[in-house]
Amino acid sequence: MTALPLHRSPEVAEAAAAGRAIVALESTIITHGMPYPQNLETARRVEAEVRAAGAVPATIAVMAGAIHVGLDDAGLEDLARTPDAMKLSRADIAACLASGRTGATTVAATMICAHLAGIETFATGGIGGVHRGAETSFDISADLHELAQTPVTVVAAGAKAILDLPKTLEVLETLGVPVIAYGQDDFPAFWSRASGLRAPLRMNSAPEIARAHRMRGALGLSGGQLVANPIPAEAEIPREVIVPVIEAALADAERDGIAAKAVTPYLLDRIFRLTDGRSLEANIALVLNNARLASAIAISLASGH
Repeated sequence: MTALPLHRSPEVAEAAAAGRAIVALESTIITHGMPYPQNLETARRVEAEVRAAGAVPATIAVMAGAIHVGLDDAGLEDLARTPDAMKLSRADIAACLASGRTGATTVAATMICAHLAGIETFATGGIGGVHRGAETSFDISADLHELAQTPVTVVAAGAKAILDLPKTLEVLETLGVPVIAYGQDDFPAFWSRASGLRAPLRMNSAPEIARAHRMRGALGLSGGQLVANPIPAEAEIPREVIVPVIEAALADAERDGIAAKAVTPYLLDRIFRLTDGRSLEANIALVLNNARLASAIAISLASGH
């Protein structure tokens, strides 16, 4: 039987042994979400935010044939400087490990690895979802199915606004995934606090979200929770500003024949250029905000409150 190639950093291993709060962090935001050196600076800032909130960060990536749960600063820099890292989801993480390549984990792959490492809370930017035109392309992120089967609470600023948000919410409902808006009734839309769509559930505190996580386990329900945490008001790009930009970027992607895994990185880059970098500033702000909330949830889970 093949041994699981999972390596915890000393900081994460010590925290796990002591029963301390740990927050998983994805790595595609480093390799595919931002340019260097902003990607490395953001990764360091997110980890610092988790530590400042009283939890331990565990950035997850595949390197040298092993799942690394927690990276030291040298590991973060190596990943930030790896232009050809694989973008890993459920379908290709095993192949990446078997071939010894470097891979960055998406929401789905981070959830898998976090669960293997016994981590229950994960902070990201935005989840993947149903792409526009999915009724003909069938382009639907594996993140949605992962949320339905892996028991990790994921804190995100909703789904990425480049997606078909109504269809994304419909699929999550079909799959039985709790979608919890934090502190508001509206489902947030990544760069914007509001999407115009009402979230199925609302909760106003980290302990309440932690109790719901525990109750799902007690009920024997599969899957995790999506906590939709709105971007801070001072950092948001209002819907009336960002929607025309997204439409322009989508038109460019169709013109250039962009498809499959290349779509999201392409669109994020086009939106970055069309907003003169404002989208990246908002992206950083929302990731830091999600790290703070995820830390509070992880602390509640660890303390039993």
